[in-house]
Amino acid sequence: MSTSAEPGRVRLRAVGYADPVAQHLVERVQQEYVVRYGGRDAAVVDPAEFSPPLGLFLVAEVDGVPAGCGGWRSSGDGVAEVKRMYVEPAFRRRGIAALVLAELERSAAAAGHRQLVLNSGDRQPEALALYDRAGYSPVAGYGVYADSPDAVFLGKQLTAPATAEEEDAWAS
Repeated sequence: MSTSAEPGRVRLRAVGYADPVAQHLVERVQQEYVVRYGGRDAAVVDPAEFSPPLGLFLVAEVDGVPAGCGGWRSSGDGVAEVKRMYVEPAFRRRGIAALVLAELERSAAAAGHRQLVLNSGDRQPEALALYDRAGYSPVAGYGVYADSPDAVFLGKQLTAPATAEEEDAWAS
């Protein structure tokens, strides 16, 4: 799957969480957490959680250069969690994060999830603005950061993808 973004062409590629490109980008996001919060994300991540049908991990590439990533993993009961959203500094402000997030939403809905949740932080204003523009709103805290005063928990209800019958209903 690919889409246009200026300059260059953005390609979203599903990869395993253990893929070397994915791991490079995950390490970059961890270093971003160190700079912004003084430490790495303590949330436990099992690479298998991002393998279909339990989840998905995407790498965004611009003209073949790794530019960003993001994934979702199932939390059960129709809920999936967004993890490891990141865009390299040289590629920010080009709409790449919005493309990744939109595909995560689409694919999670297609996998039967009704809601996406995520945990961000108050020192990530760019991410919080992205999620606000995408329609995310506050949800109850969860996981290792449930009681952290710096943590921000957001969620969004997903729309089930239209079936072929529903798409053709207008023609009847």
